[in-house]
Amino acid sequence: MTEPDQLRLLAVHAHPDDESSKGAATMAKYVAEGAQVMVATCTGGERGSVLNPAMDRPEVWERMAEIRTEEMARAREILGVEQEFLGFVDSGLPEGDPLPPLPEGCFALVPVEEAAAPLVELIRRFRPQVVLTYDERGGYPHPDHIKTHDISVHAFEAAGDPDRYPGLGEPWQPSKLYYHMGFTLPRTKALHEAMLAEGAESPYTEWLAKWDPANDISHRVTTRVPCAEYFPVRDAALIAHATQIDPTGRWFSVPLDLQTRTWPTEDYELARSLVDVPVPEDDLFAGVRTSERVS
Repeated sequence: MTEPDQLRLLAVHAHPDDESSKGAATMAKYVAEGAQVMVATCTGGERGSVLNPAMDRPEVWERMAEIRTEEMARAREILGVEQEFLGFVDSGLPEGDPLPPLPEGCFALVPVEEAAAPLVELIRRFRPQVVLTYDERGGYPHPDHIKTHDISVHAFEAAGDPDRYPGLGEPWQPSKLYYHMGFTLPRTKALHEAMLAEGAESPYTEWLAKWDPANDISHRVTTRVPCAEYFPVRDAALIAHATQIDPTGRWFSVPLDLQTRTWPTEDYELARSLVDVPVPEDDLFAGVRTSERVS
């Protein structure tokens, strides 16, 4: 049940764990401030790899789908968000040259019009003012991330149209659509240089050496949400995804106090807005709080 005047944020993600690695501190901040936050998880992550060596055991592989659901439940509780699965099957990350075909029936192969239907229904039922998802590249070129972008943009436009998706609830038009912009060159360089200044080994040395500046997206950032005090919540939610996150790995090699001093925000691009807001901004609900709509 949604309250008419309550702020509501819907974050659309491809797999369990994506919600904890992208925008988790932002979500925890808004939950703490009284907003209602929902995560839509498009797939069950059934074809994910076991990326934590401590979990790379036969009994884990045998129960992968069930375990990832259990991990999602723990992360959801830590973040304080609501969460629903949209019911699609993980496409896996194809590797090789040439790339193998995607598995029959997987999320990435479902037509956008069909794949967006459960998201349209959720938007109309949850009634978010703000929708948060990946950019057109999916953040990185995983077929499920790209499809998540596609259905999020489609549903953002369709949910408010009474002529589209009849029977899936009363129309509701969200006010703002954002893309995650977490992995930018300036942020990565700042953390890298801060680690070196501390006399520590940077986890980004090899990454930066291979980074083509032409692929940087930092010029697209419109919105920086201060949320450093919720970085520990983000990390706890990440660790809850034990099959995917090695607590001794790269995610946790930069100390929290250094992250807080160096880059205390999570960053986004305002891709679509039906409210009149100047950018840059520091609040995903900017303009929504005053409900000043633009055409």
